[in-house]
Amino acid sequence: MDTDELPSAADSIGFIKGLDKPTVSDVLRAAQAQGLVAVQPRCGVGGHEQMRALLLALEEGAHPDILSLTIDSYTRLNQFDRALSSLSNAPEEMNGYPLVTHGWRRGRDLNQAVSAPLEVRHGSPLPHRLFETTIASGITSFEGGGISYNLPYCKDVPLAASLDAYAEIDARCGELAQAGVVVDRELFGSLTGVLVPPSVSLAISVLEAVMATRAGVTCVSIAYPQAGNLVQDVAALRAIRSLASRYLPSSVDVHPVLHEFMGVFPKSRARAEQLIFAGALTARLGGAAKVVTKTIQEGYGIPDASANVHGMRLARIANAPFVRAIRLDEDALEEEQHWIEREVDEIVGPLLGAASLPLAISSAFERGSLDVPFSASRHARSNVMPCRDRAGAVRYLDAGGLPFSEDVMRRNRSLLDDRWLTATDHDRMRLLMADINYFLEPPGEQDFDFAPTVVDSATQGADPEETYAA
Repeated sequence: MDTDELPSAADSIGFIKGLDKPTVSDVLRAAQAQGLVAVQPRCGVGGHEQMRALLLALEEGAHPDILSLTIDSYTRLNQFDRALSSLSNAPEEMNGYPLVTHGWRRGRDLNQAVSAPLEVRHGSPLPHRLFETTIASGITSFEGGGISYNLPYCKDVPLAASLDAYAEIDARCGELAQAGVVVDRELFGSLTGVLVPPSVSLAISVLEAVMATRAGVTCVSIAYPQAGNLVQDVAALRAIRSLASRYLPSSVDVHPVLHEFMGVFPKSRARAEQLIFAGALTARLGGAAKVVTKTIQEGYGIPDASANVHGMRLARIANAPFVRAIRLDEDALEEEQHWIEREVDEIVGPLLGAASLPLAISSAFERGSLDVPFSASRHARSNVMPCRDRAGAVRYLDAGGLPFSEDVMRRNRSLLDDRWLTATDHDRMRLLMADINYFLEPPGEQDFDFAPTVVDSATQGADPEETYAA
């Protein structure tokens, strides 16, 4: 473990300014200006040389616009001794890169090895040390917020603690911005990734964005998880800019981001490829600045480099000129966007005038007027029951304590099949599981199943057609 003190802020700022590559903020702004979607994979392994090789393989194979350092579980929970033990004994078993344990010098080594800027993706509710090591490494994007990186992941971290932690991080980003270094703060609207209603995702991101920009953050990415209905997903992405203009300062750069489907992924290669491309197409049609990609190996476990390369190449097709000719039903999009924004307004409106927004948020979760479905945390009631409507869009069967008007609930109920409204509790559980497994193969399509071969790290970057047997 690198036990040296972190470099001074001036040293880190100088290192970032001296890098011969754009920041993440630069990439996102350029993508928006061109009407294109930046492409970013998820990736993270334990060993330093293996992580370096992985980043180089992804860059050579697919030329991503942004690269990820996905952090391991021990580091996310500040269990640095366990991270060191695992790194020393079995780095290949780690589920991410232990940046704090490797230290900022190795972080800089990774940064200098590739031409794309890096983002740290993690899932930590209390990431003080990780954030400082991120900045010392010259990394210019840091994901997460005090709600979105606590309640979906942790059992008993008080909201007040995680909100305070991210308030300090956002204040540091404000100081860096004043010194000429813009750190993109991506807010994790995917939450649990399981049937997340768009208005829950966007309401929590709006609240985190308001807190971040009040603390001085000048670049915010608001990430939305692909749910699977094209009209609903495109409308949700388009709503991000409208909501930002309503709730955030005009001086802040706001970038919509799409996370490709985060739920149960099909094992059939054909269906997985369809879902990946559908996600990228959604991002383009919705005006997203970035898409975070998935792979054909998601249904089997952590994907390797060749699967990531294939997923990025597939997603990049959405940037082709022919996509400009694709048209959706604008009336349907306008109606869906209107109702998404209305639901968000009804959730966040009662909170934003509070003297202390963090305190108001904590109190709202205690009451259930803010909630995250299927949360792992004791600090969320998880009383919201989402389900899919006739077209596969995510609706509220039960909004729990969310402060929705009767008009909102009437619309949600009107879009549901009668089977949901008349089902017993047992039947509802069966229907819910079917909605969660929405993209698994129906009978008759198993012919497309494939088994991924075991890929040695030396083959990273190989052509995916040679690495996978259909």
